[in-house]
Amino acid sequence: MSSLVIDLILCGVAYVVLIYFVATLTKAKINRNRNNNDDDGDGGVEDLTPPKIDLPPGIVWPGEDQDKSKKPVTL
Repeated sequence: MSSLVIDLILCGVAYVVLIYFVATLTKAKINRNRNNNDDDGDGGVEDLTPPKIDLPPGIVWPGEDQDKSKKPVTL
């Protein structure tokens, strides 16, 4: 075999070994970060209250359309 073929085989083996080590080290780092991930990813403050919108007169939200001053009629 010529020296070119031997060099190509050795480079191929070195490439495979290098990729194996990089994949192994990267996978360990990703798994370590995934196990204790308390961050939801958005980075903002969560505000679950509905917005306060100034509606025109006569327009009400669907949940607020019941008149609370009326008492149920009992027979």
